[in-house]
Amino acid sequence: MEQKIVVLHGFDPEEARAVMRAVKAALPSAADAAFAMSTPTNLEWKLADLLEHVGEEHRQFRESRTKKA
Repeated sequence: MEQKIVVLHGFDPEEARAVMRAVKAALPSAADAAFAMSTPTNLEWKLADLLEHVGEEHRQFRESRTKKA
């Protein structure tokens, strides 16, 4: 998998947004990175399954944004 993915755990929503902004500002190569928060459900998943799921959601999100533009 080539997609850059950052998984956040233990951050409240405001902190998570700050982390996302900071990562994107500090690393231009992360401009299209996917971000995910841990949930009680996905904490039980294998990491490979989580990364695949997040990568697919991100791809679908980007495609839907492209179609709206």
